[in-house]
Order: sequence, then structure tokens, then C-alpha cells
Amino acid sequence: MDLPCELRTDRLCLRRWVLDDRVPFARLNSDPRVVEFLPGPLSREESDARADRIEAHFQQHGFGLWAVEIPGIARFAGFIGLSIPRFEASFMPCVEIGWRLDADYWNRGYATEGARAALVFGFRWLQLEEIVSYTVPGNVRSRRVMEKIGMTHSPSEDFEHPVLPEGHPLRRHVLYRLARPELSQHLNSLESQRSEPCTLDE
Repeated sequence: MDLPCELRTDRLCLRRWVLDDRVPFARLNSDPRVVEFLPGPLSREESDARADRIEAHFQQHGFGLWAVEIPGIARFAGFIGLSIPRFEASFMPCVEIGWRLDADYWNRGYATEGARAALVFGFRWLQLEEIVSYTVPGNVRSRRVMEKIGMTHSPSEDFEHPVLPEGHPLRRHVLYRLARPELSQHLNSLESQRSEPCTLDE
């Protein structure tokens, strides 16, 4: 099955990455506001390596963390999409939904809008039975998005992120889940939105 590599919502275009995305991506990854609940800011080299891993995921699986374009406003505003985690945990195997947006575009509903489109892609195109998401307990902003898109949290499934050392203040994570039978009506309504073939240079 040929998967679309570009998704469109009312305000966003979720697309494959291009080389010009790397400069604003590095700027985003060095912003203290953006990395508050991540291990720390990234250097340009570390940010580029992260972009390389995102591209490799697309190449291997046909889907990934799409670059977010806000037509008429921002050519690159961050990423939203689906990925397969690279660490081992009790809830593996799984597909995770995640996002990271430039702080200049927070509080406008972009993360929620793009995440809903990514969920529909995962359930309709990939035929996933479940999608998960996780973050640190104090990341209220991301947790609010998870709840807005219909995901639920069970405290009994909270876990210690194995990539971070014991005692690290961000090691504790909360896990959210959304199963196919829980796909809500407001997500079904997104079926009419366009998923277009990728027109970018591969």
C-alpha cells in the first residue's frame, strides 16, 4: 500500500522534511521553553542527527514525524506524527504519537489539530489497533493535548524511562493510550480532510 507522505488539515500541512527545515529545527531544539521537559537543549550537530533519524524512520516504515507547515504563516513550525520508540518498556511494541512545536506557535490549537490528523492516519492507513503517548508528569501542556485527542491515562502504567539514569528528575513518565474502538466522533469527522501524495523532492 502506498502511504501518503503529506496530510492536510484546515490550517496545517504535515509533510516530509526538506533540507531548509534544519535551521529552524535547530533553533527550536535550543529554545529553553521547548526543551523544558526534555533532557536538555541540542547543539546544531545533535539536532541534525535527530533530523537524520526522523528521515531514516520514514525510509524504513513509510511514516514518521512530519514537518509542520502553517501555510501563509510558517514554512516550518516543528513536527507532529507517529514513530516507533527505540527503547524497551512494558508497553512495547507500540506506535507513539508525538509533537514538538516552536513556542511562537503554542496556544493556538495546532498541536491538537495535527495530532488528530496523525491519529486518523494511524488508524485508517496503518490499521493500528492502538496508539500511545507519554511525557513527564509535569508537562501539563502536552498532557492536555493527549486528553483533547481522546487518550486516557492509567496511573498504574506510569514508568521509568530507561534512556534516563536513575535519579534523573525527568525519568518518571506517564503513559496515555488510545485504542481503535475508542476512536471518537470528532476524529471520524477528519476522514473528509485530504491526504495527498507527497510532491516534495525525496
